[in-house]
Amino acid sequence: MSRYVILIAKAGNNYSAYAPDVPGCGATGATIEEVTRELRDALAFHFEGLQAGGEPIPLPLATDTAFVDVDIPAPSRSV
Repeated sequence: MSRYVILIAKAGNNYSAYAPDVPGCGATGATIEEVTRELRDALAFHFEGLQAGGEPIPLPLATDTAFVDVDIPAPSRSV
C-alpha cells in the first residue's frame, strides 16, 4: 500500500482531482468523496496498465501539502 498526495479542485458543478506524482491520471466527481473514490480507482487501474506493459509505477514523492498567501494587485484603472 502506498499513499499519494492528491489535489482536488472545484470545477463548475463538480470536482476534479489528480495525483501530481502520477502524470496523466485524473478523475471527476459530483462531491469530494466521489472524486476521491474515483481517483483511487483510476490510479489502481492506471497502475495495473503500467505493470501489464512492463512500465514502472511512479513512486509517491510528494509527502506534504502547504498553502501560500499571495497579494494580488488591484486591477489598474484606465483613464
